[in-house]
Amino acid sequence: MPRSGAEARRRLQQAALELYQERGFDRTTTAEIAARAGVNERTFFRHFPDKREVLFDGESDLRAALTQAVAEAPEGLQPLDVLLGAFRKAEGILEGNRPFAEPRLRLIAATPALRERDLAKATSVTEAMAEALRQRGVADRLAGLAARTGWAAFHQAAQDWIDDPSRSLDEHLLEAFDDLRALSGPVPSARARSGS
Repeated sequence: MPRSGAEARRRLQQAALELYQERGFDRTTTAEIAARAGVNERTFFRHFPDKREVLFDGESDLRAALTQAVAEAPEGLQPLDVLLGAFRKAEGILEGNRPFAEPRLRLIAATPALRERDLAKATSVTEAMAEALRQRGVADRLAGLAARTGWAAFHQAAQDWIDDPSRSLDEHLLEAFDDLRALSGPVPSARARSGS
């Protein structure tokens, strides 16, 4: 039996991940997750409201870290630079969770109920970041657009990091935000695009 709440939570997450990979999300019950983790089902529900949420633990910590970093960013930065700085500060949360992140992303991509929850969580985070930008004086519409665009770049960087672990998440973040800025730059001529 796990001795601490944190240990029970970690074991429940690992058990859920293993069972979802073995049997699929829909065919796995909370009772099976609890049994694999060596706890009872009541313990599962003390930590997680449902079997989807076990894969989204840490979202509130990430949201809090991002909004705090936005609030504490130096004055005078453009919104995307504020967001890049916030994502870079929150990198440690993700780096420490890498062994869980890769299979988790595959499961989410393959499971409609998990994709739905992922979208809801992403919306919650982007709304919190937009509000933090508004608190810095960024106009309402611009704050929302920056938060959604920044989140898309962050999501791209996280996927690239999973696909290419030879580079750090920070490197992927910098590249994604450089790519984002390039989207609004001048369009290369046809000659430059063809490499001639």
